[in-house]
Amino acid sequence: MVKKAHSFRRKTRGKLSKEPRRRGIPPLTRFLRDFEVGQRVHIVIEPSYHRGMPDPRFHGKTGTVIGKRGDAYVVQIKDGGKLKTFFVHPVHLRLQKG
Repeated sequence: MVKKAHSFRRKTRGKLSKEPRRRGIPPLTRFLRDFEVGQRVHIVIEPSYHRGMPDPRFHGKTGTVIGKRGDAYVVQIKDGGKLKTFFVHPVHLRLQKG
């Protein structure tokens, strides 16, 4: 039997793909975005940039910025009953409005 692949981007064909006009690298301003500690952010994965990418199962989740490490931000998310901490590059984060 052939062994099943359990890779990082498995089952993400729709989630981690772009429309033809959005393909390629995003604008530079998304890389240079600043967030303050305590701000609420949405995790929206940018598929063309792999550094600082959280696991695809957290795409669309909302968390709180609790710090910064290098270029990445430390984001805390409640997953079920647990608090989980991630290091996420700012290109994968969007500010929550309101």
